[in-house]
Amino acid sequence: MSGTHTVDSSGSQMKIYEVKPDGTPKGAVIVIQEAFGITDHIMDICKRLAAEGYVAVAPHMFHRTGDPLIPYDKMPEVVPHIMKLNRADIESDLKATLDFLAAAGFSGRQVAIIGFCMGGTISFFAGAEWALGAAVTFYGGGIAQGRFGLPALVDQAPSLKTPWLGNFGDLDQSIPVAEVDALREAAASAAVDTEVNRYPEADHGFHCNDRSSFNAASSKDAWAKTVQFLDAHVQS
Repeated sequence: MSGTHTVDSSGSQMKIYEVKPDGTPKGAVIVIQEAFGITDHIMDICKRLAAEGYVAVAPHMFHRTGDPLIPYDKMPEVVPHIMKLNRADIESDLKATLDFLAAAGFSGRQVAIIGFCMGGTISFFAGAEWALGAAVTFYGGGIAQGRFGLPALVDQAPSLKTPWLGNFGDLDQSIPVAEVDALREAAASAAVDTEVNRYPEADHGFHCNDRSSFNAASSKDAWAKTVQFLDAHVQS
């Protein structure tokens, strides 16, 4: 069962797309969008998580800039929305989503977060800010330089409060392999379980079958490991 809800985030109205599983949920997962909005890919991720037994919710992170849906081949249209993202608004949106889930009976380790592209960065940040069940990033950038006014991921990694899984493609020129390895090393000192998967044949966006960079084998393996990680760490 799916539907859209509206919540308040620091005075701005934010939509949350929700998909519920059949039967008793294992927990809840927040799905953070790519830089292109709440695309069919993001809604499909929610449906796939629901099929695995989780309540899945996707907050519309661009609600302050018109909540656009941007085609993958129109990257210049993304820039104005990305440029307006900032730490205060991101924290507000995450808190509003966590409050929405708390009202539904899910909190703390019962909640996971998964993000793609820019959402991977935000999911990692959430895993350092809150003690959640699990955090999963698919090709989240800002490893060395930081993004959106957030700390660099390598600086946050040792203080992760949430078990973290990262999935990266070696062909991704925007996230160099050296940075991924540095992040793996930094995260190894965290007090929670961390894991990094590198895919030699994968590029940025390899998990989205609507993008030319989709890599079926890498996507299949990363998704299987993601579900295993969620099942191992999210509390029912």
